[in-house]
Amino acid sequence: MKRLAPALALLALVASVAAGRVPAQERGAAALGELVAGLGVSARVLVIGAHPDDEDTRLITFLARGRHVETAYLSLTRGDGGQNLIGNELGEALGVIRTEELLAARRIDGASQYFTRAYDFGFSKTADETFRHWPRDTVLGDVVRVVRAFRPHVIVAIFSGTPRDGHGHHQASGILAREAYDVAGDTARFPARAFGGAWTVSKFYRNATYRNHEGATARYNAGEYSPLLGRSYGEIAALSRSQHKSQAFGMLQPKGPVIVSVQREASRVNESTPGEREGGLFGAVDTTLARLSPGLGCRRPKALLDSVMRAIRDVRRSYDPFNPDALVGPLSRTDALLTRLLCVPGRQCAIPIFEVECAGEHPDVLPSLLRTREQVRAALILASGVVVEAEAERPVVALGDSVPVRVTVYNRGRRPVNVSLGDEDVVTTNNATLLPDSVVRWRDVFHATREVGQRGEYMQPWWLARPRRGDLFSEPASSLDEESQTRPPQVPVTASVSGGRSSDIVFRYADPIRGEIQRPLAVAPAVSVTLDRTTELAQAGAPLDRTLHVTLRSAATSSRDVKVTLTLPAGLSADSGSRSVTLPQYGAVRSVDFRLIGRLPAGRHAVRAVALSRGETFATGYVALEYEHIRPQRMYRDAVVQIEAVDVKLPPRLTVAYVPGVGDNSAPTLEQLGIPLTVIQPSQVATTDFSRFRVVIVGPRAYESSPELAVANNRLLDYVRNGGTMIVQYGQYEMLTPGIMPYPITLTRPADRVTDEAAPVRVLDPASPLLTTPNRITDADFAGWVQDRSLYMPRTFDERYAAPLETNDPGEPANRAAILASPYGKGTYVYTTLAFFRQLPAGVPGAVRVFANLLGAAQSSAAANGARVVP
Repeated sequence: MKRLAPALALLALVASVAAGRVPAQERGAAALGELVAGLGVSARVLVIGAHPDDEDTRLITFLARGRHVETAYLSLTRGDGGQNLIGNELGEALGVIRTEELLAARRIDGASQYFTRAYDFGFSKTADETFRHWPRDTVLGDVVRVVRAFRPHVIVAIFSGTPRDGHGHHQASGILAREAYDVAGDTARFPARAFGGAWTVSKFYRNATYRNHEGATARYNAGEYSPLLGRSYGEIAALSRSQHKSQAFGMLQPKGPVIVSVQREASRVNESTPGEREGGLFGAVDTTLARLSPGLGCRRPKALLDSVMRAIRDVRRSYDPFNPDALVGPLSRTDALLTRLLCVPGRQCAIPIFEVECAGEHPDVLPSLLRTREQVRAALILASGVVVEAEAERPVVALGDSVPVRVTVYNRGRRPVNVSLGDEDVVTTNNATLLPDSVVRWRDVFHATREVGQRGEYMQPWWLARPRRGDLFSEPASSLDEESQTRPPQVPVTASVSGGRSSDIVFRYADPIRGEIQRPLAVAPAVSVTLDRTTELAQAGAPLDRTLHVTLRSAATSSRDVKVTLTLPAGLSADSGSRSVTLPQYGAVRSVDFRLIGRLPAGRHAVRAVALSRGETFATGYVALEYEHIRPQRMYRDAVVQIEAVDVKLPPRLTVAYVPGVGDNSAPTLEQLGIPLTVIQPSQVATTDFSRFRVVIVGPRAYESSPELAVANNRLLDYVRNGGTMIVQYGQYEMLTPGIMPYPITLTRPADRVTDEAAPVRVLDPASPLLTTPNRITDADFAGWVQDRSLYMPRTFDERYAAPLETNDPGEPANRAAILASPYGKGTYVYTTLAFFRQLPAGVPGAVRVFANLLGAAQSSAAANGARVVP
């Protein structure tokens, strides 16, 4: 490439890093102004919490966008064990959604995102219980690895690390945050080879905002207004917070003062200064580049650093929102100075001159200078007006195949730009000189190699590429932030002025309602094989006759003949040994159905599907996770369904109406048992004739998520009064609203719950038909439950409710509200806090038997016996 004048020198740019630092919702003068204002600010803050949605977005936004501090949030988990108010995904699938929600939030508030390997196994009451699931030193090592990679000057823990935090995960995060502050510099305990070079954090704080500012030593007004952005940082923080839609955290955007606060707990730089007089988070910490000078070692690099700081001042003076081109020269000169400081002439770039010539080695110098250069180059991209787009012909490419990509470079600036396809070290014939307000287009090809598929990149969330070990994901915390790890394939383009510029490869189309939609290019098997479910239920020993639906999806560019075969357990046969189908080229979806007939003994039995095509075997497929507020993802799973054959008897003549709740996958499992079931949406309750059903079931938290259900609830209670049976699965504090339940209950804050799925359940009324008809319930029926035993249990309840069971976590008082049943008019009302919404889809046999008895509650006389109010 032709050598250009120094002001237009070719720049190298790690675009994936630079692009991630430019807030996604800002463009043009606002984004450029933020970058220019942040040049020379080199402080770093790491916020540590337990889950997605734990972070204080007000503090994060104020620091990252209001004060241009490099800010990151470390969430110990991906929120896999929570519940889902926007869909039915739970477990690891919910973790994928909540990870993407965090990344969407970070793109708004300007921070980076990290995780540890910890899997969210569900609610925990103590840190000790949490550490029984998460090996303490392992997760601490992950936190240390992130601290050493990010190198914060300040750590802010969201939680106190004490029982006052409530959730055991919260307590654990507060404990580990402080331990990481203490040991991040200890290379004997955490060797540099495995955990990165030692780093000593200057100060440690805890968030005081969530404690009503109790003990606060520093307060900030996150409601400060930004004339550049036209919004306050509090408004931006609310928009960030509202990305946690699966947890129903949408919120108003407040105007006016929004106070956030922190409490200093430890300091290595100003310990003798009282926290109230230290000057805030960065008291005694120089946040400018000047603090790096002692670490440079000798005169020449120090002089270069002084020149860099003067050049940054020139950049700030040159900023004109209506003339970004005026910044190109000053930014280019600043980058040239940083490159001289960071690169030894004649040797590989990024070998710093201060390390080679001056024995400079302070661990703060290199990350701060590299960060500054990233900011300069990100600003150059915006100032120059060079935009790169890479558009694939289709959204998915098969492993071993390739897809054409159209690369378009736009010069929206005011000066000519030399551009070439490929990074600056690759010789290419695709080059051009772009005049102002002009465009060049090239054709490129992306090859999806087998190596990509074996590593799991681009195919699925990277942390799911290998099986989880207990409650830890297999992959350790990375030195890269999550946004960098989850980027799709890219095409590199080199341009003068704005330097190397990579662009994500996307598929773009126009939706008639939403307008332009972009989907990151994904890599998939040529043939994906998917079954409807991973677990199904059946009655043990009873005749089984059901259809197995196998879905085939093509990512190939040519037609394929595919043969599907099954592997069946003893006791089952299929109506055909195989089925054949032709899959046309890319995008085709075909299905084949097998009729399964037979009987299965009690136990779990696997049915596997395999597709054969062109000598290749395909036995995995994906489930798409798509919501408008996050990037789409695909979760891969083996084409296997586990059929749990349960020794269960069902009440006679059942006809069931099911009103679904939150994250509720129970209705299909009941249908698999042969129960005639009709799903009634909450919006249909007001107009449905329920007299044709023997039982109405309301799913978990349905009243909370569906206001129309609460409004129409009198129709359901009338149904019970007229002789029907109604089973309501647990709710939260909405259940206290008069008119929701026939008789009152009370709930405490926090509510009683039994989080130990193995906690003993004691029978208080052995003669209760709820426990004897049609199945005799024993201790064995409460073995093998998953994640939760019971949630939001009433502390007291009206004496008209019968309560045949009690349970509690170890060391806590017994609670009798696992099942409450009462006659109501001519019918029977049952309220249960047992976690059936997790047990039934997981195929837990005992939970199936207990729920079958509830379906026959109308036969029970237990409800007539009554019970005293439990204190």
